[in-house]
Formats: sequence, structure tokens, C-alpha cells
Amino acid sequence: MSKSAEKSRKKEVKQSLIPIYIMGKKHEVPDSLTIQKALEYAGYQLVRGCGCRGGICGACGTVYRFPNSYRIEVGLSCQTVVEPNMYIAQLPFFPGNKATYDLDTLTATGSTLAALYPEMYKCIGCGTCTRSCPMDIDVMEYISRAIRGDIAGTAEASFDCVMCGLCAARCPAELVQYNIAILARRLYARHIAPPAKHLAAAVQNTRKGVFEEGVKKLKKMGTEELKKVYTGRITEPDIADEFWEPEDMTYLVSEKTR
Repeated sequence: MSKSAEKSRKKEVKQSLIPIYIMGKKHEVPDSLTIQKALEYAGYQLVRGCGCRGGICGACGTVYRFPNSYRIEVGLSCQTVVEPNMYIAQLPFFPGNKATYDLDTLTATGSTLAALYPEMYKCIGCGTCTRSCPMDIDVMEYISRAIRGDIAGTAEASFDCVMCGLCAARCPAELVQYNIAILARRLYARHIAPPAKHLAAAVQNTRKGVFEEGVKKLKKMGTEELKKVYTGRITEPDIADEFWEPEDMTYLVSEKTR
């Protein structure tokens, strides 16, 4: 690269830098970065509050504000792009009221939700939780179902929740929506949904040692060979019906086929 081109490139980079404040300290970062990448650009090593970096795990809920604004903003730091004069506060985890319970002793009824999370009746139906959700879940809808005692409906409507906590961060009634939702899903799975036959068959095959040959083969492979196997595996397509199965079922056999 010529000196003039290098000088021009540096000028472009300099022009794209914007000021942000991380825990009160000012940093200049490129305006194209997400909050998570901006933190690393500024020299921070992320050991908590980060995970998949793709908006799926929900580990990076972040609180931020702008000067002269009354609003408290929230977002996933791996998705939210930095803006000038953004004041960022990082939390190692998102705090929220979490009930303690023994799932086996509970009943899948609305009274169980009410006993463990009575604050859900404080919901005012404002929809702030829904507008805060990075997964586009109708959070207010599943809370309404929970209030009505509809365990199955709450479980279904909240299925895509990644438990990032952004809904609770903005809720004026101070609900912890995501914990109410996961209790409903647990109750549904433990007490309502029929047992999965394919899971029982897989457990039996594991106990019988059906998969031991494949595991031993993998253990003998070198790093490069393992990479080749991994990248060459058959993966489920982005759009697939619920009955999709890989063509090669060698190591995914059912009880019927053994």
C-alpha cells in the first residue's frame, strides 16, 4: 500500500471513530462495532457476560444511556451497534428474582405460578416487555396466558426465550418474565408433555453400548481428521419439517433398528 493510500485509510478510520463511555471512562471506537466488539477494541477482556456472540444465548444483556435522556436503554451487546456518547454499564450477570422449587412436587397449574411468582398479577399490560425482546417474542401475551393459568400456552409462547433479562430490565411492574416462562416450560415438560419415545430408545441404546464403537473411533482420530469429520457432517437445514432425519443413520439408530 502506498504512503498516500495508507494516510487516506488512517484518515477514514479516524473520521469513523466515535466517543463512548464504558463504566464512566471515555473511549474512541469505530462506529461500526457492536458494544461487545467495542469493549474488546477498548482493551477489555470479556470473561463474563458473553457467549455465542450471535444473539442466541442471551448472556450479554447490557444497560446504557445517552446524555440528557431520561430513558434507560437495554440491548444485547453482541447485536447493539455503538452510538456517539453512549454510556455503557456492564453486569456480570442479569439479576432477577428466582423462586426455589422442587419440580417433581409441583402441579402444572396456574396456582403454582401464582404461588411462586405472585408479582405477575402486577402486570399492567403496557407491552414494554414485548418491545424490549431481542427475539421478537410477544412477552406480554405469554404473561397474560400465565395469569390465566394456561401452562401449555405460556410454554409454547415463550419457547424462543433466551433469558437475557431485557424484558425484566424495562418492566415498570418489576416482573421477572423470563423466570415465569421457564417455570411454565419446565412444568409442561415434566407433567404435561408425553414422554419422548425416541429419547427413551436413545438412553437404552447408550446403556447397551451401541455407540461405543463410534466413540472409540473418534478418540483415535487426530485433530485434522476430526475437523474433516465435523465440517463434513450432515446438518439439519435452516428450513426443515419436524420429521427431518439425516440420510446416514449409522450412529443414530433407534431401538427398532438394532
